[in-house]
Amino acid sequence: CLGGVRVLDLSQFEAGPSCTEALAWLGAEVVKVENPRGGDPGRSILAAPGAESFYFLIFNANKKSLAVDLKSLAGKRLVLDLAAKADVLVENFAPGAIERLGFGYDTVKKINPRIIFAQVKGFGDGPYENYVSFDMIAQSVGGALSLTGTTETEPPKPGPTIGDTGTGLHCAIGILAALHQRERTGRGQHIKVAMQDAVINFSRIAFARQAASGKAAVRSGNRSALGTTAPSGLYKCKGGGLNDYCFIYTTPAGNRDWDR
Repeated sequence: CLGGVRVLDLSQFEAGPSCTEALAWLGAEVVKVENPRGGDPGRSILAAPGAESFYFLIFNANKKSLAVDLKSLAGKRLVLDLAAKADVLVENFAPGAIERLGFGYDTVKKINPRIIFAQVKGFGDGPYENYVSFDMIAQSVGGALSLTGTTETEPPKPGPTIGDTGTGLHCAIGILAALHQRERTGRGQHIKVAMQDAVINFSRIAFARQAASGKAAVRSGNRSALGTTAPSGLYKCKGGGLNDYCFIYTTPAGNRDWDR
């Protein structure tokens, strides 16, 4: 559905690449620009000797790749030329880095008023906007850790990387909306998505619980996050074979479901 849409991908690691990969899966032409000295830092994560990094591959499928020295004059000219022809630009460098390189929104907008300029940052505008962030920082400040585990133990690290990939998908949604709006206005726009905000969005049930009880949501273990249904939780089973799971999880939508 995004055939003909060109995406200039200046992102790295996971939060940005998961956004541009989603756009690539939807049919966009994504050109990933990497440092000629080692490429995306993600290429060195979980990489077996002499083989590509699986970490890198699962976040960069369906993309084209281009090695460019962003600090050289020729490299800058090449990237600006690509930006002039692109529909979307995505970056997730540290705060202020893209501007120091000479590819900030104000610069790119002058040569391409139709571009959708999307940035993934750790925090929104405010006292923490210049702080860097990774997944677990986002999950911590976004509240995910305070909702995970039980009150008897310290909060465990959640397994899924909702701070990174979750933010990337939020960014992709914003880009799709901006592309749709551009069909009517002919103008691009500037999108900034904060990792903290994305994790807060994933934790909205906690606000409903607080509004209902007047108290901050507590870690409820394996019980339903709503805390309104029983039984809800993880129950150990007697194993019977290699393909049998040792646990089952049940969470009725309401007590009437359990009665039925």
